[in-house]
Order: sequence, then structure tokens, then C-alpha cells
Amino acid sequence: MRWILIIIFFFIAITLGYGFYIKPEDFKTGEFCIGISIVGLFFVWMPLFIYHRWRNKSVKDYMLTPENLEKMREESREKEL
Repeated sequence: MRWILIIIFFFIAITLGYGFYIKPEDFKTGEFCIGISIVGLFFVWMPLFIYHRWRNKSVKDYMLTPENLEKMREESREKEL
């Protein structure tokens, strides 16, 4: 999954760079390439990246439940001593 993310990111970066490079000569094609790269970044790469990072994590560990708040208080008391 990591390599897929890297390949997609480089493809998006190359498309974005190409869009900015060709924009002075062919405005419509340059804008299209820039737009496609932004859409790919936010609707393809970002969801895959978020899924990859949160795949094996428990969301409950990051929520402010009463148990987690109590753990945080205990840790802060231990640091004060």
C-alpha cells in the first residue's frame, strides 16, 4: 500500500508540474492537468492515505471517553511528582 501511495503521489506531482509548465502555451490543457491533479490528490490519494494510516488503529483509543480522561489525569499527576 505504501508503494502505491508513493507512485500515485509522484504521478499527481508530475501532472501538476506538467500543467504549470504547459499553461503559458496552452491555457486550457494546462488548467485541465492542474485540475485533474488536484482532484486526484483530494479524491484518490488522500482517502487512500487516511485508510493506510488508520488501518490497524482503534478509534476508541483517540476518543475522549471517561476512561481515557482518567488515564490522562493519572499521567499528569505522575509527571508532577
